[in-house]
Parts: sequence; C-alpha cells; structure tokens
Amino acid sequence: MKMLLAVVVLWLLGCQGRTVSSDSSDFPAAKNGTARKDTAYFAAGCFWCVEAIFESVRGVTNVISGYAGGTQANPTYEQVSSGTTGHAEAVMVVYDTAQIDFPRLVNLFFSCHDPTQVNRQGPDLGTPYRSVAFYRNQKEKQIISDTINALMKSGKYGRPIATEVSFLELFWPAEAYHQDFVARNPMHPYVRNESLPRLQRFRQQNPSWLKH
Repeated sequence: MKMLLAVVVLWLLGCQGRTVSSDSSDFPAAKNGTARKDTAYFAAGCFWCVEAIFESVRGVTNVISGYAGGTQANPTYEQVSSGTTGHAEAVMVVYDTAQIDFPRLVNLFFSCHDPTQVNRQGPDLGTPYRSVAFYRNQKEKQIISDTINALMKSGKYGRPIATEVSFLELFWPAEAYHQDFVARNPMHPYVRNESLPRLQRFRQQNPSWLKH
C-alpha cells in the first residue's frame, strides 16, 4: 500500500516554521467562500528558475523551493547536487483554485522548460535537474498523462517527452538562502545569464497568465 502523503513545509523568509500536509483541506476556504488553496509539485531544472516562473503566474500565492522524488530524509543542497539522494530540485506551488486550476498549471509547467531533455535542463546536468510532474492522486496523474499525450500528438517536439510522472511521497523544503533567490539576487551571474532570460521567455509565451 502506498505511503500516506506527508509534506513537510517550513514557511521560510518571514513565516513561522510549521508542518503542512499537501491535502487541500489544510488551506481553508476564503471568507467569501469562493477561494480555496491547493498545491502542485514540479521539477524542471534549477529551482531558482522554476520558483521565479511560477511566482509570476496569476493565481499562484506562494512557491517554495525544495527537493522531491528521492529517498533520503532531510536532504541538503550539497547532498542533492551530488546526485546520490535520488531527489530532484523541485517546487511546491500554492495556488488559488478560484483563479487557476491544476490542468492549467501542468500546461504552464511544460511551457517553462524543455521536457525532452533527459537528466538536464539548459547548462545543469544530472538527475537533480530532471523533469518531473508529481501527482498526489489518480486524477492528477490522469491530467498529467493526458497533457503529455496531447503534446506528443501536436508535433510540438521533435523528440519524445522525457518528463517523469511520479507519485509524490515527500517534499523537503530547501535551505532558506534558496527561497526567492532570483528576486533577492538579480545580479548573480547564473540569475542574469539563465534565470532571468528563462523567465522572460516564459512571460512572452504566456502573457494572459501573468500577474499584473
């Protein structure tokens, strides 16, 4: 029997540390009864880039950089980067279901990177930078699979999509200095050469889904 999903999230950078399950019931409905928060989990290369991209999306209320897809508990950045933990650099996307839904987030995930690359994204090589769409239930798994099938039939890519479709066992938040890295370090060489150009490409491709 599959492990019950438990997601450990330390709300970093000004938020109090606490444990939060990924079950949407942990995010109560808004006072007007229309807004409700849920979570989605993706890996698409360097989490600095992916975090900045999803933070620009309308309906996304928070993004946490972290590690998922491996077996080691409480992994550090150095351990994950070594490729020995099985984890990928990933993000937890908290979103308002009154403004955006899971299928749209999956489509935006595929548009923000090259899903045909195997164990790499841009200049970053190795399993920590692989493409993964995580699911927590069969409905999410079906949505991801249907999206991949539609993309393959569209002929958009000249190569097979290499994205893993994986059940989310655990999500481990990354160290504090990784959170909001792009926003806090705009002059960092990697940010200038990789993160910001990647963000700009995403913004140009998805103007209708950007925050004002």
